[in-house]
Amino acid sequence: MGRTLEGKQAIVADLKSMLTDIEMVAVIDYAGLSVAELSDLRNRLAASGAICKVTKNTLMRIAVEDDANWQPMTEFLKGTSAFLLLKGDIGSALKAYQEFQKVSKKTELRGGVMEGRALTQAQVKAIADLPSKEQLIAQIAGGINGLATKIAVGVKEVPSMLARGVKAISEKQAA
Repeated sequence: MGRTLEGKQAIVADLKSMLTDIEMVAVIDYAGLSVAELSDLRNRLAASGAICKVTKNTLMRIAVEDDANWQPMTEFLKGTSAFLLLKGDIGSALKAYQEFQKVSKKTELRGGVMEGRALTQAQVKAIADLPSKEQLIAQIAGGINGLATKIAVGVKEVPSMLARGVKAISEKQAA
């Protein structure tokens, strides 16, 4: 049984509101996935705050046609499409998808859209390979800590060198 016009308009409005809070959308071909596998994917993504949305390509096309930020997605709208709506820790969500894909081997990443640009499969996978936010913060903190230690040692060494120099001169004059 088909959907009513009002139902379709409600879906489009829901998609538009979801896209306002999203930083990136990855488009996958989910053909062959069972309901249980799709639920597994959604559960894996939920841990990172991502959403897997399955909707008709036509409805998604209508939802993004007036939004320049998401218009590049239209090149990926073909066949059976599922949309991974990502925000926050994008890398973690993409890693969760990649782990699911390794297990199921039934989905295919078509590409993605971020900041108004279409991303290829390789570009989306490169984002997934980036270190997590926590890892980056730890690396920056380690670098700052190392620099502070070097500065402290350098500042301490100046008076020590001066004292050794004065001592050496006084010993030379005493002899």
